[in-house]
Amino acid sequence: MIKKNTFFFLFIFYTNYAFGVSINVDTPKTITADKIEYDLKTETIKTSGETEIVNTAGQRMTLVDSYLSKDGSSLSGEDVKLWLSDHVYIESDSITREGAETIALDATFTACDNCDVYGDAWKISTRKIIHDMNDKMLRFYNPVLWTYNIPVFWLPIFEMPDPSVKHKTGFLTPDFESTNNMGTQINIPLYISLSDTHDMTITTSYLTKENPLFQLEHRLNMPHSMYRTNASFTHNKEGENRWHIFNNDIIELGEYARATVFLERASDKTYLQKYGFYDDQPYLDSGGTLEIFGQSSYIVADAHIFQELRSNYGNYAVPNGNILPNIRGIYQTAPLYKETYATFSTDILGISGSGTSSQRIIGDARITSPWTIWGGNRLTASLSARYDVYNFNNTEMINQQTFSGLKDRFLPSGYIEWALPLFKPTNTWTQVLEPKARLTIMRHTDEDQFALNNDSAGAFLSDTTLFSNNRFSGLDLWENGTYSDYGVRWSAFNQDGRTFELFLGQTYDFNSQETTDPNSGFHDGASDYVGRIEFNNMKWLDLSSRFRLSQSNLSLRHVETTGVIGNSNNFINIGHIWSQQFIDAYTLDDNINEMTAGFGIGLTKRWSVRFNAIYNMTYGHFQRHTGGIFYNHPCYYLSLEYRHDNAIKEDYVGNTTFQFKFGMSIDGQRY
Repeated sequence: MIKKNTFFFLFIFYTNYAFGVSINVDTPKTITADKIEYDLKTETIKTSGETEIVNTAGQRMTLVDSYLSKDGSSLSGEDVKLWLSDHVYIESDSITREGAETIALDATFTACDNCDVYGDAWKISTRKIIHDMNDKMLRFYNPVLWTYNIPVFWLPIFEMPDPSVKHKTGFLTPDFESTNNMGTQINIPLYISLSDTHDMTITTSYLTKENPLFQLEHRLNMPHSMYRTNASFTHNKEGENRWHIFNNDIIELGEYARATVFLERASDKTYLQKYGFYDDQPYLDSGGTLEIFGQSSYIVADAHIFQELRSNYGNYAVPNGNILPNIRGIYQTAPLYKETYATFSTDILGISGSGTSSQRIIGDARITSPWTIWGGNRLTASLSARYDVYNFNNTEMINQQTFSGLKDRFLPSGYIEWALPLFKPTNTWTQVLEPKARLTIMRHTDEDQFALNNDSAGAFLSDTTLFSNNRFSGLDLWENGTYSDYGVRWSAFNQDGRTFELFLGQTYDFNSQETTDPNSGFHDGASDYVGRIEFNNMKWLDLSSRFRLSQSNLSLRHVETTGVIGNSNNFINIGHIWSQQFIDAYTLDDNINEMTAGFGIGLTKRWSVRFNAIYNMTYGHFQRHTGGIFYNHPCYYLSLEYRHDNAIKEDYVGNTTFQFKFGMSIDGQRY
């Protein structure tokens, strides 16, 4: 929305007589003219010849032979040109003001003055413009829309808010798109302003092969809170009510607390995908979060109710059920001695669903003591004690039997870590070589987990899991026995910001794992090798690759690569993941082999092309690709985009859809 002072203003004179060329009024407001006369009796100003009036905001008006009353209630002149900002002006043969109404005859309005060497991209010519100060509206009579001096559209009457209005209720520019087997969709948005911090957009979407779709976007900002809601509804031709609602509210509860309420629900699994609201989410999550902050402590309590969107799902990262409650707290002490500190944490989790439930309480206490000794050697010692209590109700355990009752386990552990950063600065590059090793001593137990349904997505070895307190994701799956992590990092950087980094490491388990996923990278004894390579020249290239090599023969087992080549206007982005898959230790399965790629090309300063694709190289087909052509002008914008989706799920069959958008801009604000 345009944020400008209104262009009609009052003049308070410091002088009470007429004199030469320029008079300062309510500095820095000025009137400049060939001749200025001030009538003491009527307190009016009369100018002769070329006249310019400038207000505090820098808006200016040029006219000939003007007449102004002291309070601004009356104004008249000829050959008027009024600049509302650098590129926005109204030009008129004559202008008069009567009370709250200002009338411009045979006028032209544009927000694109000198924005293009080819002329004004758009302007509106009209027989008459009336500006009403009370409702702050500009009304155009018999307006014609011109594009590069070519008439393209006429209306008998048209109105719009003046540039001083921040928000105004009214229809926005429609857009068009094709749909997934529902014909052409025409979106007509209605913007409703309730206050400067409260508004909504209601969009009615007409579909040529389906019943209308209604959409709502609601926004409310308050001093210490923010509320956002997106929803849609349709009653389709099959007589079904289909809908979705997404809500996210953030409420600041003082300096040290914050609450979040979130809601994600849909009428069925395919509605979001069919009507274009789907964003690859495998499930919908509803619930709330309460966070409490302290100088050295943090507590978060949250609850989650899931709605599954996948047709078939098994042991995914999300538990098969709802989470209530989930409470985590952590407290770190001030240094107890030199840099030695203690950390206390608690985790409470409840999972329920499908006639089963489980609750757990975890308490963990850890003391950590880092030291730097002779020669730059860094030593860190840590001791930890963790105690878990589980309450199961009709829960399937790892022995395939259903169990109800209590189970507990105790896990003492400790580690000592050594690192030695070695620096070699030169005139061009600074190099760092850092060998690192950690020995973790932990109780060995046969019970690495209790239940099949847990918060752990499984074990997956990567460079990010080495030297961490928990190599496995989640808390239900336990580390098991003594192990060692070791690796070496080499990095280099220069004054231009270029960086290069290489890491290679491995872990070694001194005790055999009870259950070892053949695709995890963990083995009895030495694991696979893991590493990463990164390079960034801070200009046009940013590459990163994580990999895993077989412990037995150094063959590639897993690699993830991402990269961006170019700048914000012209670029190529790539992503690739390849992972060799085993059904068991000896039987190969289909490899994971997926490529993501995209590019952007700035054809001119304003025209650009964008494309993105996901290609499944294992099965030889695109999962999805999107692209479009975009035009961004200072005064308007347009785009034509397409999306091709190969997904098939229940009543959703992916195909190619298109979307066309057009809008006008005034001072960078889109309409």
